[in-house]
Amino acid sequence: MEKTETPPRPDLRALFLGFSSVGLSGFGGVLPFARRMLVDQRRWMTAEEFNSQLGLCQFLPGPNVVNLAVVVGKRHGGLAGAIVAPLGLLAGPLVVVLLLALLYDRYGELPVVQSMLRGIAAAGAGLLFGMAWRMGSALRDKAFFLPLTALVVIAIAGLRLPMLWVMLGGLMLSGGVAWWRLGRC
Repeated sequence: MEKTETPPRPDLRALFLGFSSVGLSGFGGVLPFARRMLVDQRRWMTAEEFNSQLGLCQFLPGPNVVNLAVVVGKRHGGLAGAIVAPLGLLAGPLVVVLLLALLYDRYGELPVVQSMLRGIAAAGAGLLFGMAWRMGSALRDKAFFLPLTALVVIAIAGLRLPMLWVMLGGLMLSGGVAWWRLGRC
């Protein structure tokens, strides 16, 4: 039997640098980069742990990725990790965004700049769909994932239901399914 090597527990420096690399990887959504760093590259979490923690972080106030950085930082570095990880995530982008704001203020009306921004938005949407697909593929029961995803899209985009009610309905539905499955074990 082959023994898999567990990655070393990250220290505060590794947490800061890991989340700094995530923060500087994209604009308008770094969740795919966070998943790649945490699950695929550094193996600080399994795909299932990532999905579970992200689910929790989506119901907490604030940006999902920042919440995830706090959770991962606390898990691996205690209170100091819970401070260092989101600081790493946000420090670099803050500087970059401030510099870009100065440039946009001066050159934002140029057609080439407007075209670049539309291209960046399209790339961000593609990354989001790709990450959702990878998260779905990590689920054990894909027969439940795809119909639930379709229902959420129809409810929000098609029926224009308020997101709060869709989220609460999804919470009750997924909680009910989890309860039903646990009762069968």
